[in-house]
Amino acid sequence: MNYSRRKKAFTLVEIMVVIAIIAALAAFAIPNLLRSKVNANESNAQATLKTISTAIESYGAANDGNYPTAFSDLTGATPPYLNEDYTDAARQGYDFICGTLTATDYSCTATPVACGTSGTKIFTITNGAVLTSAACS
Repeated sequence: MNYSRRKKAFTLVEIMVVIAIIAALAAFAIPNLLRSKVNANESNAQATLKTISTAIESYGAANDGNYPTAFSDLTGATPPYLNEDYTDAARQGYDFICGTLTATDYSCTATPVACGTSGTKIFTITNGAVLTSAACS
């Protein structure tokens, strides 16, 4: 009898144990990855609003305290206060809107494209670079 020619292979139990371990690791890793993505989107939204606010405040300082009345005043100046229009499309899961732009006031808002998925907070920046947040619903 020839016992030395046994085939070496994984048993069904061994394969099922490996699959169970991979599933358990995925159950822990995927929610953390998603949360990290939301945190990155929210940090980027705050940074973008601060960039917009800095441009508006700089414009005001150069124009006798008068803020721009249109976003194009920031991008169309020579040299421009902003190199791009942040309100034209969603960026990293957030939509940016500058609803109030008058010579004396401004208010810009960052709203998640999908509340809970791309972000959990709505951020608003107003005169003097005051940044506030509220939960989205």
